[in-house]
Amino acid sequence: MTSARTAADQPAADRSDSAAAGQPAAGAPLRPAARRAIVASVIGTVIEWYDYALYGAAAGLVIGPLFFPDSVSGAGQLSALATFAVGFLARPVGGIVIGHIGDRHGRRPAMILTIVLMAIATVAIGLLPTAAAVGVLAPILLVIFRFLQGFGAGAELSGATTMVAEYVPAHRRGFFTSLVLCAPPAGIVLATAAFFLASSGMAEETFMSIGWRLPFLASVVLFFVAIYIRAKLEETPEYTSAMEQQEAHATKVPLLALLATDWRGVLAGFLSLTGHNALNYGMAVFSIGYLVGTGMPQTHALGAVTLGTLAAIILTPLGGSLADRFGAGTVMGWASVIGALYAFPFLWLLSQGTFTSALIAIAIGYGLVISGTSGSQGAFLANLFPTRHRFSAMALAREANGALIAGFSPVVLAALIAWANGAITAAAAYLVACCLLSAAAIFLASFGRRRGVGRDRETIAG
Repeated sequence: MTSARTAADQPAADRSDSAAAGQPAAGAPLRPAARRAIVASVIGTVIEWYDYALYGAAAGLVIGPLFFPDSVSGAGQLSALATFAVGFLARPVGGIVIGHIGDRHGRRPAMILTIVLMAIATVAIGLLPTAAAVGVLAPILLVIFRFLQGFGAGAELSGATTMVAEYVPAHRRGFFTSLVLCAPPAGIVLATAAFFLASSGMAEETFMSIGWRLPFLASVVLFFVAIYIRAKLEETPEYTSAMEQQEAHATKVPLLALLATDWRGVLAGFLSLTGHNALNYGMAVFSIGYLVGTGMPQTHALGAVTLGTLAAIILTPLGGSLADRFGAGTVMGWASVIGALYAFPFLWLLSQGTFTSALIAIAIGYGLVISGTSGSQGAFLANLFPTRHRFSAMALAREANGALIAGFSPVVLAALIAWANGAITAAAAYLVACCLLSAAAIFLASFGRRRGVGRDRETIAG
């Protein structure tokens, strides 16, 4: 790796936007408004991903038997994971709609809207009657509220990353946006820990009837915390400056303008996340149901995922610091290559069916691969797009990939292993292909940006 920063890591558009917004010079301390934005973005995103990850934990434990009780052996888990994927199908829609609001009307109102939608959907899921009570209406309502949950989540991570990226100096985007990227695994830890405590603190019959609902209903308290924090946010100076400069020729639909001028950047952003999402959701969602299927107690499976995920929370800021030092594309690309090399060992360790092997598999995956892709992706994606289109473009790239890869990877992995009669080779090949596709896209995007490929005159001019 080289320490030289390339144009891909800080495009001309970003440099000029930052200068126009009067960002602090290198070495200057962060302004109070920037610190508030970082804290608000991180805490709000943790809470939203707690809400969103609750369903992932529930999908591996209770959704199948409670909402799809008549499914044949193995089909119940696949049905539960399929409804998990529904949320990801909704996320691109939410990302486009809320991202448009964020680019046209400001980051702050968009970030408040995501909180409100997520809270409504999450509490509603916790109150749903099961199939035993209302029959087929139960899974229908489940799908509706899961869709609403995904719609609200569709702009959360992109919005929070955008807000932080526009408040901090461009040369520190890697580290500070990596703090936001710590929030999803933190939310996953809180969600799986909540299910761990609920399932271990009561009888299985009580957990299946009432206990699984408690983590969902508890989110109403977190909602008020998040809305209080987000309501105090100020608009980013970079966005305000960009809108003032572009007011004379502002577009009604910023995303369409970007697709017309730099669709390659959107495609690169989409492909760059393929390996990250496949491996991340393989560990966070697929592994729970798979481990329980090997005979591991539910509490042990949840404990392994919870403890293993801590590695990402601890090491993701290191990935962000490396992105500032060596370039976001360099770090993210090589982390994706490592993910391809780790795919088979990960599934082999998981297949051993012991708590220790599962913990090692997940901790290495999060600590060695996901910390690198998470720590660098905020800066990588932010640097791909100019300020006036950034929210919409990041949301589209991130959430379209989430719909196709993150949402369906748990289903694909489970189906490939079932098709292979328990063998892991096909599932490992899927993870390898996803990671290598990401690495190729990231390195090609970095090369293209260095040569100015795919950047229109307006973007280069800032």
